[in-house]
This record gives sequence, structure tokens and C-alpha cells, in this order.
Amino acid sequence: MSAPRDGGSGAGGDRPAAWHPRAPQSLRGRLTLANIVLFSVGLLLAVVASLVSMYAVLVGDIDDTLAHQRALVQRSLTTDAAAIQACADTAADGRAGGSPLLALTQHRLVVLSPSGTPVARCAHAAGRPAEERREIAAATHDPASLAASGDGRTVDVGADGAAYRIGVIQLSDGGLLVSAIPLDGVRHAVFRFIGFEALSAAVLLTLLTAGSLFSARRQLRPLQDMVQTASAIAEGDLTRRVSRAGSSSEVVELRNALNAMLHQVESAFVLREQGTEQLQQFVADASHELRTPIATIRGYAQLFARGMLSEEEQERARDRIAAEADRMAHLVEELMTLARFDHAPRTDMEPVDLTQLVRDGAADLRAQEPDRPVTVQSEGHVHVLGDQTQLRKVIGNLLSNVRTYTPARSPVALWTSEQGTHAVLRIADSGPGMRQEDANRVFDRFFRADPGRARVSGGSGLGMSIVRAVVEAHAGSVRLVTAPGEGLTVEVRLPLRAVPRGPVTGEDGGLPDSP
Repeated sequence: MSAPRDGGSGAGGDRPAAWHPRAPQSLRGRLTLANIVLFSVGLLLAVVASLVSMYAVLVGDIDDTLAHQRALVQRSLTTDAAAIQACADTAADGRAGGSPLLALTQHRLVVLSPSGTPVARCAHAAGRPAEERREIAAATHDPASLAASGDGRTVDVGADGAAYRIGVIQLSDGGLLVSAIPLDGVRHAVFRFIGFEALSAAVLLTLLTAGSLFSARRQLRPLQDMVQTASAIAEGDLTRRVSRAGSSSEVVELRNALNAMLHQVESAFVLREQGTEQLQQFVADASHELRTPIATIRGYAQLFARGMLSEEEQERARDRIAAEADRMAHLVEELMTLARFDHAPRTDMEPVDLTQLVRDGAADLRAQEPDRPVTVQSEGHVHVLGDQTQLRKVIGNLLSNVRTYTPARSPVALWTSEQGTHAVLRIADSGPGMRQEDANRVFDRFFRADPGRARVSGGSGLGMSIVRAVVEAHAGSVRLVTAPGEGLTVEVRLPLRAVPRGPVTGEDGGLPDSP
């Protein structure tokens, strides 16, 4: 026998699950429901307060009428006989003639003995009026105490399905006069008021529901725009932003925070892609740079092994192997230098005479290229905090670029000066210059503005990358000013004291006047 499915057993297992009302899941529905509930509670309290006030006012008017009647009776009806005659007159034709009891014609008057039993029925022993009076008399409990209170106290009684407001008056000869006013008019007015309020509440709730839905839709529209923006970004559109601001300050703040976050996400994603591309390009370039000397060394080694070279060719082959080995060792050293700066850019700082380093670099350039005009200008000795070996490498790499990319007789000028809290080093040549797009990439690893010429002269394309790494490690900045046919000026700014690290730029622009 198989087990019942869906947790049921026998016939009971086939019964549908009980339906339970569920609150709306959307924020718009919940806000609308909350508005309706709060408005309904407020409206109910207002209706109840209005009903209580209305009933109190109407009953208060009846109590005032009974109090007026009490005063009138006390002046006009002093005995049971007089009360019986007044009752008979008002019951006969509904009029009191010239009697001062004209104001009592709409009342029900019942005369009671001192013991509380009816002694007269207003000359009507039968018929509806007499029956009504008997029921009022029977419904009046302890009339003597009501009359003896002396404060005009009134109470509600029910007789034959009708409600009355009664007051009891003590007559001079001990009898009691019960005056009853029907509450039918009051209850009718209250019921009409309840019907009117119910209809008004239904209309107001309908309008409130429509208004709340419209207002919630309008106020939450920016959130919908945020959802659409997030979906578009998830699909790959990283440039999408939340455009609709909304009317509330909270939504505006949320939009601004979300747009700032999206901008950071886009920037991080772009940087990651750029980093991945640069890493791939770096690996490819490094492999290519290392492949060339390795292939050269391998080729000459195979020629040596086969005995295919003459003595003169062997000497030239040894020179080529040594040169390619030096080139490969230099490339590996530069790669290791960049790797060290990537991993731990901080250096051991000590006072360094920047002017002396510039003079040493200029002397080395004159020794390598005696025909090149070299000019050095300085404002005395400029000292910085830094690593002397690394700073000397910066100057050496910049002057190496001058040798590589400018004619041998092209002038070069070097300046050192102090500007505020920074030492400034400028190296300007009179070579062919660079295009701005090349200048913006000059600090990229393995980038060459003239790859063919640089490869012939032995350049690796890492010199300017090392310059940037060293300058950044010294909390400085470096920038280029160049244009085709106008030469190239490199400005390096280093702090005279410890300051936060500055950016490296390659943008075109003017430099301060040279000293």
C-alpha cells in the first residue's frame, strides 16, 4: 500500500490547503496597504468620536427639555388630580388647549402612586397610548429614588421595542409623574449619520488607494530605474548610470552613492582589463626580448659545435655571444629592478647632492660622446632625501635616451634648482621630439617610439619605466614636455623633505622658466 502524497492520509490527504491571505510583496503595495490601514483607523476613530458627540448633543437637548418640563410641572401640577387631568387632556386630542402644558404635548406622561403603580391612564383604558404608558410605567425601576434625587437625573428605558428618555417628578401630594420622550428621532439621526459616514469612508478609501498607488509608483520610480541600471550593468554595460533623481533627499543620496559606486566598479574593471592587457603585453615583450639573444647564442654555439667557422669568424662569433649575453643580463637586471619596485617601492633615504649627480652624469655623457654640447646649470648644491644609487640610475637612463634617440651632435642641457619644498631636475635635448600619443605611453614597459632604431642601439624599452618607479619610490613626480621637431624636456620633482608620493604624468604643457 503506497503512502499518501503531499502529507495527507486517506480522504483527508486530498483536501485542498487552507487559503491564508498574504501581505503584498512589493514595497509599493506595502506602502499603499500601510496608508490604507492608518487612514482607516484614523477615520474609524473620527467617526466614533463624531457619533459619541452627536449622540451626546441630541440626548443633551432631550435632557434640557425634560429639565424645562420639570420646572413647568413644579409650577403648574402640584397634585395627582392635576397631573391626571393634564394627562387626559394631552392624550385626548394631542392638544393642551389653553393649558400651560402645551410644551408637553409630545411627551408621554404617566401618573404613579407613591408606591410606584400607575393610578391613571389619561382616560384611556384601552388602545395603543394606554398600552404604551403601562409599558413605560413597568420599565421604570425605582421611580421614587429618581424623583428624590432632586438633580433632575434622567435615564434610558426600553418599552415594547422602543427607547425612551425619562425623568420622574415628585408631586406635592406624594404622587409621581413620569415624563418620557421617545429616542426614535435620535437613533434615526444616528443611523443616517452612520450610513453617510460609511459611504463617505468608502469613497475616501477608494481615492486614498488610488492616490497612494500613484504616489508610491511615482516616488519609487527611481528605485525601478536603479534596478534597470543594475540589470544593464550585469549584462555588461558598465557605463550605465542612474539618471532619475527622485524628489526625496534620501533617494537623491542613494542615487549619488550608487553612481559613485558604479563609477568605482567601472574604473576597477577598466584598470583590471588594462592591467591584464599590460601583463600579457609585458610577458610577450619580455619573451621576445629574451628570445633574440638566446637564439643568437644558440646559433653561434651550434656553428662552433659543427666546426663550421673559420678562426676569424670564431672570434666574431665569440664577440657576438658575449654581446648578446650582456644584453640579456642587462635586460634581466632591469626586469628584476622593476620587480623589486613593484613589490617594495620604499628605499633607504639619506641626504644626496642632486647637483653633483647631474654633473657626474654630464661628465659621463661628454666622455661617451665628445662631440655633443652638454650644458649644466644649477643654483648651488641641491640636496634631497633619497637613494644615491637609484637616483644616479634615473639620470643615467634619461641621458641614455638622449644618446639613443638624438643625433650625436645635438645639444643637451641639464638644470637643478629648488622650488618651494621640492628639488627640480630638468634634462632638455634638441632631438626630433615625440608625438603626444607616444609621450603618453613613454613610461609603459617595453614601449619604444622608434622600435627599429632602439633595437639596433641596444635599448630595452624599460629605461623610462625604471625612471618612473624610482621617482615614485622617492615620493616625487616626473613629466614630459615635447612635440614633433621641438625636442624633449623631462622634469623630475623630488621632495626636499618627506611628503606624500606624487603622480607621474606624460602630458604636454609648459614648464617653469629655467634659471
